Amino acid sequence: MSSHDADPPNPGAPAVPDADPRPRRRVVSYVRRGDRMNPSQQRAWDERDAWMVEVARGEQSTSVAEGARVDWPEQFGRVAPMVVEIGSGTGDALVAGARAHPDWNFVAFEVFRPAMASTMIKLRAEGLTNARLVEADGVAALRELIEPGLLTELWTYFPDPWHKTRHAKRRLVQPEFGALVASRLGADGVWRIATDWAEYAEHCREVLDDHPDLVNVHDGPAPRTPERPLTKYEQRGIRAGREVTDLTYRKRT
Repeated sequence: MSSHDADPPNPGAPAVPDADPRPRRRVVSYVRRGDRMNPSQQRAWDERDAWMVEVARGEQSTSVAEGARVDWPEQFGRVAPMVVEIGSGTGDALVAGARAHPDWNFVAFEVFRPAMASTMIKLRAEGLTNARLVEADGVAALRELIEPGLLTELWTYFPDPWHKTRHAKRRLVQPEFGALVASRLGADGVWRIATDWAEYAEHCREVLDDHPDLVNVHDGPAPRTPERPLTKYEQRGIRAGREVTDLTYRKRT
């Protein structure tokens, strides 16, 4: 989910009279929806300091400044296996993972504030303290905030499939993103993907099965991860006749 960053101006460059004055934006893999919250979400958002990690920004509200850093051991008060979820939605998978692995650290990169507020409500209700949220474009956050070799797992569950051919470039799963993921995984780390669109599953395999930096752990679809809950979103897809495909990749050694 690449950022909404605009390319920074170059003060030393000569003026180009016919240049488009509008800032250029990177292609993104998500559409940011509105931020209206219900009262319980607003209360959770107002008390977000317990969960949210603030980061240095670029020009856009969900961007991450080049060179931004987070001291994760300081954030969690410990060094532990680390899981990042990109596009965590309302937090069902994140919460389930944090509950199942209290000795692991979990970080969610999400851009939709009401969804993050709902995640915080669930974390608080279960008394979970091993999860943090970052309001940021997932690709930029992964690149800037996660050191190479740090991750035990990366999760991208049900990324936007961008059905139309002209929008295919917006898909999160691309060769360049695969290389970034591989660089952030530890030696035994894995990237878990789930999608309920057959075409997107095929796209993932076309991009990643022969990727120079990744290996398909199961040489095909993966079994469902036990900790991944059956969400309302997934149930809607199943009722609509869509089959869920899980995939798991590890760093090529």
